[in-house]
Amino acid sequence: MIKESLLTADQAVSRELVAAGDYYIDVVKKGQTIRILDLEGNQAADTLFYNADNTAERYSAMDTIREQGNVYLTAGTKLISNEGNVMLEIVSDTCGRHDTLGGACATESNTVRYALDKQCMHACRDSWMLAVSEHEEFGLTKRDITHNINFFMNVPVTKEGGLTFEDGISGSGKYVEMKTLMDTIVLISNCPQLNNPCNGYNPTPIEVLIWD
Repeated sequence: MIKESLLTADQAVSRELVAAGDYYIDVVKKGQTIRILDLEGNQAADTLFYNADNTAERYSAMDTIREQGNVYLTAGTKLISNEGNVMLEIVSDTCGRHDTLGGACATESNTVRYALDKQCMHACRDSWMLAVSEHEEFGLTKRDITHNINFFMNVPVTKEGGLTFEDGISGSGKYVEMKTLMDTIVLISNCPQLNNPCNGYNPTPIEVLIWD
């Protein structure tokens, strides 16, 4: 569902540009609003959420899909934790839908899906691992890397029940905006994938904005 925001960038308390292939990690306080902005279009933002006070509680794709009865996320979707609590709610969305089934790229999956020589290519899991190793203050480790949301990514479900990676349905300047219902660690990999069309074979920057 398309729903535009009333917030303006000049009112944001924080703005951070995230280069293609780079990561973002920070705590978004309860009641704040976070926007992920697709600057140039057709760029996937692989995102994880954790309860900042108890990182064992984190975003759950299974619980979110079950509670809303839809495999796609958009305005009005409540993002549910593995403990059944609402972590965030998508309050604005100019893209229309977002994937929570396709998972994140890794060196292992790049090898299986594409070719043995793709193993050396940077992947979202690498970005997350770098983020948690460089920011020990958040208390996250390799074991905390779990279900993610692929904001802006287009992963249709086939008639046979499989998944395919297609050209993104986002465009330059489109965004998704969420209000936090608890203090939340937000961990984003601005996807570096070059082997499928999720980034238009050309990864580009995103921007993360936060409002009180």
